[in-house]
Amino acid sequence: MRKRVLWIWIGQLVVAIVLMTLLWSQLDGAAAGRDLAGARPGWLFAALAALTLQTFLSALRWRFTAARLGQSLPLGRVLREYYLSQFANQVLPGGMLGDAGRAYRARNDGGLVISGQAVIFERFAGQVMLFVVMLAGLALAAFSSGGALPPDTARTLAGPASAVAAAGIVLLWLAPRLPGRVGRAFRNVRGALSLAFLGRRVFALQVVLSLGATVCNLTAFAFCTRATGTVLAPVHVLALVPLILYAMVVPLSISGWGLREGAAAALFPLAGATAAAGLAASTVFGLVFLASTLPGLVVLMSCLFLARVRRSSSSPSPSRLPNRNRPLS
Repeated sequence: MRKRVLWIWIGQLVVAIVLMTLLWSQLDGAAAGRDLAGARPGWLFAALAALTLQTFLSALRWRFTAARLGQSLPLGRVLREYYLSQFANQVLPGGMLGDAGRAYRARNDGGLVISGQAVIFERFAGQVMLFVVMLAGLALAAFSSGGALPPDTARTLAGPASAVAAAGIVLLWLAPRLPGRVGRAFRNVRGALSLAFLGRRVFALQVVLSLGATVCNLTAFAFCTRATGTVLAPVHVLALVPLILYAMVVPLSISGWGLREGAAAALFPLAGATAAAGLAASTVFGLVFLASTLPGLVVLMSCLFLARVRRSSSSPSPSRLPNRNRPLS
């Protein structure tokens, strides 16, 4: 299993390196390099602060979702686990192993099924909110008087997104009606979703936490574009940046490197910027996002150190070992 994960990691790393090399060679890499070299620290620190707040809000969303499912998690532990999972998602293949580990370590508080549902639902809420914001941005871009995006382009982008949303709604509505184990499984999932997201003031709090985390994520990307000398209009941030961030979900490279930059290079011209500007901004965002997860590395090192101390304290000292060379009396 470990060898398989290692080979997947090597493959995704190679894909990321190849994609980044192709982008920098085929696009105006020199211009992107100048934007990177001239990145303004103030905007970078602002992006880091926004991503830190996003992590805090996401951790609160996980804690609240888990509590709705009957799992009680202390706030300090939630923050440590969330940072650790984010760091693992950045450096391990697939982009989800950190979340899987978070669910596994929390299994003692309610069982593996509940801990897995809490993690999956928390991530699901974030992706859905990003999707909703993207649809709202595309609608604003298509119908704004300033013509932020060409109407045909906005409709082209919004069409598949709306189809995916409709398919998801139909699936949630019809799947529980299926017979047998499949239908029973979907009914259980629907019941857990209702418990986690519906109820008095529950939906409102889930929306507030998810919207806050999404706004922080989009704002951080906008700050990174400002750091590299590009200014995106708010409607472009709402309509285009979610598409760039969704490229990170595709499990072909480590943490979406290369895929995110390619999406940014393709979409930035729609906002009146250059592909090189998109490449530079996305690269800076990736680096700042990685920096924002470094507390997870501290958590990991602390856990490894404590585990080593426990092993040392539990093993018998040489003075306590029986002296086998001593003659029997």
